[in-house]
Amino acid sequence: MRKSHPVRRVVLATAATVSGVVLMLSLKPSSDPASAQAGGTIPQQTAAAQESAQGGTGAAAGGAVTGDVVQTQYGPVQVRITVSGNKITKAEAVQAPKGGESDAKTALSIPKLTQDTLAKQSSQVDTVSGATYTSEGYKKALQSAIDKANEAASQAQPSAQPSQTAGGSAGAAAKTVTGAVSQTQYGPVQVRITVSGGKITNAEAVQAPKGGESGQKTALSIPKLNQEAVAAGSADIDSVSGATYTSEGYKKSLQSALDQAGG
Repeated sequence: MRKSHPVRRVVLATAATVSGVVLMLSLKPSSDPASAQAGGTIPQQTAAAQESAQGGTGAAAGGAVTGDVVQTQYGPVQVRITVSGNKITKAEAVQAPKGGESDAKTALSIPKLTQDTLAKQSSQVDTVSGATYTSEGYKKALQSAIDKANEAASQAQPSAQPSQTAGGSAGAAAKTVTGAVSQTQYGPVQVRITVSGGKITNAEAVQAPKGGESGQKTALSIPKLNQEAVAAGSADIDSVSGATYTSEGYKKSLQSALDQAGG
């Protein structure tokens, strides 16, 4: 019988091993994402990965913020705002009075209030005639949403260093502060301010005398006092003629808010 040559056996064994490896590789399923996409199957992202790709949902990233529910005489009001680039880009009422006459008042006021929100970029929007309670509820709910957006923005950048403005003052994140209630002869007055970069950027009365003649004096004085507070940047503002008590109460509460904000 003829003997097989040792070298020939080695060559044959090596060839068989290589063939087996090639066969195993051809049967192994592909886990390469590019290959999966080419085959028509796209790998699924996790929820965390999808949120990261979309920039998150915080106000600093341009997300929506919903304020607290405010109860009015005709029903609850709740406002949601969308903030992008430190601006309110969308406002909507997710809750508003409904049923009977309330439907008509809501339909009359909400579109105007949301439009005014985008125009003024604050809760200092005009009350819609014929829908006073809904308007006041909207303003409070809007301010709540703005406060939450400011808080979320400040928490999103805890290590940010104050920047120097052209005047040399250090800038800071916007901060909203509510002053103490000041009791007057006609009722309580309480002022809320928003401070940014060492300046008052918004002022509003969250409480003011109302009812009868007091309501008229409030309507006469508060808008002027709010405007003066922002312009002066202090509580050293002029009293409104015909509304002295309300003006004095406003100034005391404004000074309290300034003291809390750091002067």
